[in-house]
Amino acid sequence: MLESLFAQKRVLATYIADHDLPATFTAYQWVLIENVLSLLAPFEQITKEISSSDASVADVIPLLAALKRLLNKEAETDHGVKTTKSALLEAVSTRFSQADSEPLYCIATVLDPRYKDHYLDVGKKLRTREMIQAELDLGKPLGDGDGQVMHSAGDENSAESKRARTTDEPRTVSLSDMFDEILQENNPFARQRTSSTAQQLDGYLSEVPIPRSNNPLEFWRTNQGRFPDLAQMARRYLSAPCTSTDSERLFSAASHVIDEKRNRLSCEKAEKLLFIKKNLPLFLKK
Repeated sequence: MLESLFAQKRVLATYIADHDLPATFTAYQWVLIENVLSLLAPFEQITKEISSSDASVADVIPLLAALKRLLNKEAETDHGVKTTKSALLEAVSTRFSQADSEPLYCIATVLDPRYKDHYLDVGKKLRTREMIQAELDLGKPLGDGDGQVMHSAGDENSAESKRARTTDEPRTVSLSDMFDEILQENNPFARQRTSSTAQQLDGYLSEVPIPRSNNPLEFWRTNQGRFPDLAQMARRYLSAPCTSTDSERLFSAASHVIDEKRNRLSCEKAEKLLFIKKNLPLFLKK
């Protein structure tokens, strides 16, 4: 709503000049609207990223870490919205206070080659490494045994939203900057184990994380020869979505397959049509 209003700022100013309106926005109010938009932009960006079909639970901890760091930083656009910014930071911290302690999130984050263990503190790095090592040592079958890593729903990540600014405006810190900052601060953790699986984990974590725009499942498909056990484990954990958005899209697609004009479809045929709709793009992108 505010974006639509702010986009029509010049049009409204022209209309106000030609008509005698009982009330108008002041210059301070326009600045306040712009600052609110700047504050809410990272939330919109995160919402779009986690709602994409290829988002996984591995994105939860890094996105929260980047968002919290961004909200903790002071910016020139904080004028008039500092209280709102503090309230948002407190709400995010309270609501997701247990996210970085959940084993599923921690393990998935470490197994994602874009993040690895750079977004966990020292204590959680140790615990997560121990959990991964314990699962690797158990030797449980984590897939169908063929050693192949599943294809992702798409190679493209959601485009990061960027607001157009004039050249004379100061550059504001973005959510993407927070990812780079956290990666630069965290060096690979010292590792001394010598077992085969431990060597795989050591070698994997010692490498530089791949860019966030890359597909993590493509990385594991390419490197499964070097890290066979980790690749099977990644297949298990990185397949878990972080939201129910994609599942809800599938339910919505059913309403397009079965409608008033095509209401005599059998369950079997409807299921096949939905399967084709969902999976055909994967084959066309090959």
